[in-house]
Formats: sequence, structure tokens, C-alpha cells
Amino acid sequence: QVHLVESGGGLVQAGASLRLSCAASGRTFSRYAMGWFRQAPGKEREFVAAIGRNTGSFAYADSVKGRFAISGDNSRSTVYLQMNNLKPEDTAVYYCAAKDTSYDYYYTDGHDYDYWGQGTQVTVSS
Repeated sequence: QVHLVESGGGLVQAGASLRLSCAASGRTFSRYAMGWFRQAPGKEREFVAAIGRNTGSFAYADSVKGRFAISGDNSRSTVYLQMNNLKPEDTAVYYCAAKDTSYDYYYTDGHDYDYWGQGTQVTVSS
């Protein structure tokens, strides 16, 4: 079992940056592949970014490539999502997720994940 807590969301203007954090507690963090997803009002949850358990492999949604960066710090049991040049369409609740896996690989399908955080709101004004 692992418990995930997101932080770092807020209200910003278009073009600004935010860094989301997802702190994990419980079992050994390095056994988990991690992902970030988001859900805007009236829309389905969508993939944003993912990282393999050894932080050596990454994947991004096309909509955030070049603007967002995922990273992990196994010593702090934390995964980050650096979001630059934010746009109003990035407004959503952002969730981190963890998948218990033996493979150093990323996962882009939310159904693959075992644990979810409670989410943090990101609002980008135009």
C-alpha cells in the first residue's frame, strides 16, 4: 500500500509556471512507476506524463510536450511535474498515480495504476 499526496496547485495567469509535487508514503517508492493525469470539468481524465520506476524513462501527452517535465526523487519518495508556459486549457484537477511494477517502464493508461492521490487544482487564467 502507498499513500500519495499532491501539492503545488494554484491559480496563475497564462504563461506562468507551477511545480506540482506528489509525496508517497508507505512501501518502497522505487518499486513504483509514477504518472500524472488531469481532469477538467465535464471532461474525462487524461494522461499528462509518466516516469519509470528508476526515473530513466518518460512519456508525455502531445498537448504538454516541451512545456511540462516529470522527474522523480527516490530519496525523497516524491515525483514532480514542472509546468511551464501554462495555458488556460491546462486548467484541471491534477492527480498523481503509482503502479507497483518490476519493470523500469512508464505507463500511460490510467487503468494500469494501482494507487491515486486526492488531486490538486490548477487554474490558469487568460
